[in-house]
Amino acid sequence: MTRRWPQVEYIEEGMREGMQIESASIPVENKVKLLDALSETGLKRIVVGSFVSPKFTPQMTQIEELLQHFRPKAGVQYNALVLNQQGVERAKFYSPPLTVTTDKWPRLMTHMCDVFARRNTNRSQFQEISNWPKIVAQAQERGTKEAGIGVSAAWGSNFLGDFPVEYIMSMLAREHGLWDEAGIDVTSVYLFDPMSWCVPHKVEDVLTRIKEIWPQITHFKLHLHHARGMAVASAYAALRALEPSDHLELDGTIGGMGGCPYCGNGQVTAMCPTEDLIHMFEAMGIEMGVDLDKVIECVWMAEEMVGRPLYGHVSKAGVRPNTVDKLFDMNMPFVETPEQALHWKYGPKTYDGGIYPWREPIQSPYRDRVESGLPAYEPDGEWPWNNKEVYPI
Repeated sequence: MTRRWPQVEYIEEGMREGMQIESASIPVENKVKLLDALSETGLKRIVVGSFVSPKFTPQMTQIEELLQHFRPKAGVQYNALVLNQQGVERAKFYSPPLTVTTDKWPRLMTHMCDVFARRNTNRSQFQEISNWPKIVAQAQERGTKEAGIGVSAAWGSNFLGDFPVEYIMSMLAREHGLWDEAGIDVTSVYLFDPMSWCVPHKVEDVLTRIKEIWPQITHFKLHLHHARGMAVASAYAALRALEPSDHLELDGTIGGMGGCPYCGNGQVTAMCPTEDLIHMFEAMGIEMGVDLDKVIECVWMAEEMVGRPLYGHVSKAGVRPNTVDKLFDMNMPFVETPEQALHWKYGPKTYDGGIYPWREPIQSPYRDRVESGLPAYEPDGEWPWNNKEVYPI
């Protein structure tokens, strides 16, 4: 039986999370071209940047100019990060096309890592926790029925080390307990991983425990970084842990670009590469309505802008050739370099002159079958099991 996955909502963060760690000298006209190209990919939610102080994030100084010149696409929701009321007021001038959104749920949040909190927000974890009663009281005054909980640096910290699952669950339980005392249902949880400490088994463990302990929670948001190569695998673990009735928001960026200057990994903090995640979703039967070829072109555009290769894989190896017309040529010569490997996009010219060690052209009855519309194997049929060339006895 085909497994049913949770409802997935994907948020493209390349223009915000990606650009915030790159050079502030990238021309705004280049960013406009990239945003316009992203708008044509079929991605449904795109974060265009952040309304923050240029003192701390000079890369976002030109966000107003970006919004004045890009071409909004109907059906695409454009968001921006706003951290305070001043940012909200700036963003309102560009709404529409910008959708100024705030968290649907009043939420108790804290950084698991006190050091990162102090570096990132100039506040201690103690200060964050001391604000919880105020958030709960305001929610009660408004007659709020549902609320959220969450933690940042959920699975570990470059400054304090690994956080066992028990640490995470204890913090979430304290947040949940305050909402319980207020008589407000908790239906959402955010888990953020700014320093790339996610690993699949711990992600699955945390989500499984949350669902077992608090079954009313059906909305999950994950922000996973990829510095240590675990973000895509951790996203898959999340999909396995959740149910079809759950709603999963996943953040990612084209090429996996992104990172925080406060965490110590810089640009290599990276994120889930959009092209790799979408490719995985489609292989799993989760249709996203995204044109991967166009996404890959956006990755290459971003690589040209930042002047180096980014961290995704599908933009280099191509999507899996699952149709006959996309299958690789059996008689291509050696393919050794990344440039030669781009034959899936540019054709045989990329490997012209390569080493060809075979005396005769390669032939295969299996390929003949596939090209004639037959399956390569018949698990319960005749091929290749009754082929005497395979089983001469």
